[in-house]
Amino acid sequence: MTPPISRNDLDHVVDHTRDVWRTARGARVFLTGGTGFFGVWLAESFAHANEQLELNAELTILSRDPNAAIARVPRLGQLAGISFHRGDVRDFELPAAPFTHVIHAAAESSQQGHVGDHRHMFETIVDGTRRTLALARNSGARNYLLLSSGAVYGPQPANLSHIPEDYSGAPPLGAAASAYGEGKRAAELLAAIEAERGGLSVRAARCFAFVGPHLPLDIHFAIGNFLRDAMRGGPIRIRGDGTAVRSYLYMADLATWLWTIALGPTASGAYNVGSEEPLSILETARAVAGVCAPHVDVIVEGRPVPGAMAQRYVPSTARARRELGLQQHVSLSDAIGRTAAWHGFSLSSAR
Repeated sequence: MTPPISRNDLDHVVDHTRDVWRTARGARVFLTGGTGFFGVWLAESFAHANEQLELNAELTILSRDPNAAIARVPRLGQLAGISFHRGDVRDFELPAAPFTHVIHAAAESSQQGHVGDHRHMFETIVDGTRRTLALARNSGARNYLLLSSGAVYGPQPANLSHIPEDYSGAPPLGAAASAYGEGKRAAELLAAIEAERGGLSVRAARCFAFVGPHLPLDIHFAIGNFLRDAMRGGPIRIRGDGTAVRSYLYMADLATWLWTIALGPTASGAYNVGSEEPLSILETARAVAGVCAPHVDVIVEGRPVPGAMAQRYVPSTARARRELGLQQHVSLSDAIGRTAAWHGFSLSSAR
């Protein structure tokens, strides 16, 4: 069981999306991945906007096991205007009811699976996209949002500080580890082909790295691992050499961006979603320590390869800023503090 997202964060989302919600009065939204990291934020912020702005809108969440989902996140079973549709994203039965918007946020996102999982990951991404596009077409939806990934660009060149949407790179061919990035590329292609038929506005949010409540602390997300280590009293361990460069957007800002892309009448095509503020993994670990555990050690277990350029994963969000007026509002230190507090960690006791 997990606690609800704070009222302060939900107010943040509504305050920065108030204008786009005007287009969603009476909307019927179908959401996949509604019980995942991104999906819970979308569901709770939807319910908050629905109540605060009196939208009379409805959200249907696809889930293989709604009862288990509600047991894990009880808040989802208590929110007005939210219902569940049982099924697997790859082959769920298409509801007969009409929908105005479809948001496809479900994906096999972990790239650390066992041998053989890469094929499952790729097929789940592609089949799920195909199925949700069929739902959008059959239900008369006018807007379709695909949650894609910065992985579609493949390795970011070390000399490219911020990667734009028109960068033509791609994941390495013939590598099983490219399954996630190639799956997202194929998903975007399927969505583009469907959009050519007309009548459906297709948008893609190419998401990068994030921090906030509901972030898993025990898988491959470095900042989540650092938060876990800090809240346990340290030390904070970096498994690699600490030189890779990332940027982190807080989840309240992410939800703001996604709703703006999903509902905004001028949104079209693909947008990078993330922070433009780069920092190394070592700097990230030190930032977490500075907020949560100033006196713990940060241990770097790997050693840099002489002459190697640091890996980067940092977006350019110029298009989202220019066309949709989006921006980062929550600083990284504030994001770290809010995430730790949501987990019940007392920042005052860490001083």
